[in-house]
Amino acid sequence: MRQYWLSRVSWAVHTNPFRQHDTQYSRSLTVPLRWPTSDSRLIVQAALHGLQQIYRPGLNYAKAGVMLLGLQHGPAAQHELALGDDAPRLEALMAAMDRINERHGPGTVALASAGHFAENRIWSMRQALKTPDYMARWSDIPTALA
Repeated sequence: MRQYWLSRVSWAVHTNPFRQHDTQYSRSLTVPLRWPTSDSRLIVQAALHGLQQIYRPGLNYAKAGVMLLGLQHGPAAQHELALGDDAPRLEALMAAMDRINERHGPGTVALASAGHFAENRIWSMRQALKTPDYMARWSDIPTALA
């Protein structure tokens, strides 16, 4: 399995521009990581930090998105000298989480803040108008009947 690391997490939020009576708001923010990583804990921490910086309570948001930037193949990443750092142990933890989720299914082991796979989650994405994934899913490839 090929491991990828990332170096930045970016957030974007905006309200609905067609709802003129609502307060209009649009912001984006990119949070750089100290060094490229595949450590889910550090990625979630950076994402939450970015969201806290741009979120304004009481607004009717229409869209929010998070992007993972600076993806690179793990062995190609450049590191700083880890003095007194437990980075090797944390990399082993992330690799163990990945192996468990590969063997027992996605979401078997997740970070506490993830909640995405929880059966009793209080939210879920609306995907009724999602575009088909022609390049990655066989069932989405259109067929022509003669």
